[in-house]
Amino acid sequence: MKKTLSIIALSIIGFGLVSCKKENKEVKGAESIAADSAAVTTAPADSATAPVAEETAAAPVKSDQPSTSIALSESNFDFGKIKKGDKVQHVYEVTNTGKNPLVISEVKPGCGCTAPDFTKEPILPGKKGKITLHFDSSNFDGNVQKYADVYANVEKAPIKLTFTANIQP
Repeated sequence: MKKTLSIIALSIIGFGLVSCKKENKEVKGAESIAADSAAVTTAPADSATAPVAEETAAAPVKSDQPSTSIALSESNFDFGKIKKGDKVQHVYEVTNTGKNPLVISEVKPGCGCTAPDFTKEPILPGKKGKITLHFDSSNFDGNVQKYADVYANVEKAPIKLTFTANIQP
């Protein structure tokens, strides 16, 4: 009987904490894009809140900056065989093919093993910028495929960059 009451009490407390966190994320989502990004990556699998956060994260980019177009040197890269523990990187070249400055607002990797660097200043029409993805293979074996989403003032954002590697022991 005591176990049942303890489990119920802990469940109620846990539910209360989770619901408070959701309210805080909604408030943060209204305040800034960075908070929206955190809410998307840390939100539980709740189909009602995650799509709203994703839409609001992309919306300010389109409303603040006039839309342009982009060309990638490639959207997928294969590192081939690498040794487990190697830290590798690849540079994806982007060209602004539109008439307005290209602004990359964020690059969100799919997991913590990948870290992005990218051109922060606006890329003028006809000019090139770079997005570098750094990959730490320490926790992987065999074939892996990873990605990063690029948020910019282009019509079909986010743009997905992918890479593959065959990690050898």
